[in-house]
Amino acid sequence: DVIKIVRVDFVTPRVTVLSIPRDLWVEVPDISDHYGITHTKLNQSYFFGTEGMGYYDGPGLGAGLLARTLELNFGIRPDNYGVINMATFEDIVNVVGGIDIYLPVAVNGEVGSAEDNMGFFPAGWNHLSGAEAVRFARIRKVDTIFNRMDRQTQVLCAVREKILSGQGVMNLPQMINAFSGRVPTDLSLAQMTQMACLLPQLDADGIIFTSFPQELFELSSVYDPYSQHNTFTWYVDFDILRDYVAQFLAGEWPLPAEGDEDSPGLSCEDFP
Repeated sequence: DVIKIVRVDFVTPRVTVLSIPRDLWVEVPDISDHYGITHTKLNQSYFFGTEGMGYYDGPGLGAGLLARTLELNFGIRPDNYGVINMATFEDIVNVVGGIDIYLPVAVNGEVGSAEDNMGFFPAGWNHLSGAEAVRFARIRKVDTIFNRMDRQTQVLCAVREKILSGQGVMNLPQMINAFSGRVPTDLSLAQMTQMACLLPQLDADGIIFTSFPQELFELSSVYDPYSQHNTFTWYVDFDILRDYVAQFLAGEWPLPAEGDEDSPGLSCEDFP
């Protein structure tokens, strides 16, 4: 349900991360023969690609169909994929000893049903276990998806900080080896090690997180023939999103904050 496109520049070096809202109504390739399904929410393309559904037999299963859907709708052709479920991410945070995040104001995730109740996080410093980090990253229905993306970015930056502190950076190869079997990916161990070696070379502003400008999106709904009811979606001009994607893939957007007043994105320096 969290879709991020990562561009790794080994020359600069810089890593840019683009968050794609999951609730975009998109065309999905190669499954129209199944109950006439041609469109669905972006995150559902992963679901339809899983082996148990039997809708798609191409490479990569769920991640593969999601990748093809991204290319068809936005011109994004991922070179590789990685999938991390909530249980694995929780364990990663626990392995590094938990994370520390600073909140200028309290974040109250105690809303809605028990399923949506993610807890209360007071203002100031919070030390989060793996389970608490997952709950913080999942908070919804209290503000917008864009705020949720920022919270997820804050968690990722805190994980980076913890890995690079103390003995964490020395243990990176062992951590990769320990979790490699639990993270479905087509990256080789050598490729993951190369990216791990890049991490210590990146300053806090060397990893830039961004999303499409919030003002482009309008609340909408559409009838979903699979679930047979209206479902929430975002209305947005895909041509505009494709232009942003093209700039992202070319390394032209987002630039560091001083170079892009429109949407500079966030770096880990933006979080204490």
